[in-house]
Amino acid sequence: MQLTVSGKQVNLSDALHVHVETHLETITAKYFDQALEAHVTFSKARSFFTCDINVHAGRGVTVRGEGEAADAHAAFDDAAEHIAKRLRRYRQRVNDHSRDVSTHEKPQKGRHYILQNEDFSPEPPPAANGHAPAGAPEPEAASATIIAESDTVIETLSVRDAVMRMDLAYQPVMMFRNKANNHLNVIYRRPDGHIGWIDPAP
Repeated sequence: MQLTVSGKQVNLSDALHVHVETHLETITAKYFDQALEAHVTFSKARSFFTCDINVHAGRGVTVRGEGEAADAHAAFDDAAEHIAKRLRRYRQRVNDHSRDVSTHEKPQKGRHYILQNEDFSPEPPPAANGHAPAGAPEPEAASATIIAESDTVIETLSVRDAVMRMDLAYQPVMMFRNKANNHLNVIYRRPDGHIGWIDPAP
């Protein structure tokens, strides 16, 4: 497995590198025939450390965990435990997927954009008759600026597998092509913790 460990304003000791590598190898070997790569990022916010782990374990299968603690070792252990819990929940299905990748349909290519919201221009105060004063500028239309973009794929999945993928990757929303009807579908995590599912009408 290719492992990348980086720190943002954090000095990473050799002991921490060894701890990360050993622990991740143990977790991935338990649940995957072969994990492809993992990225571990440490950062410090005020008085505590944070750790973000992303493990890529085959086409379309990404597992993510986040942790925080008073020191970097404990922050990594917290994030690794989140990954282990998600993998335990889906252990059999993840193993089945990793062995049956060759039978899956080719994913559809797409683009992923991150938009920065633009502030609305303040509306001019109305005149006494309720209308805008003469000569007042028209308010600008709402707009958004693209601040990042990347390639992405839209997999053909069952709803059950899509929920698994979203949960493993710790994502709030996911688009996929429904294996049952070939329609583009969206699933998302609701504020109450349940999963929302959007399937366009035939």
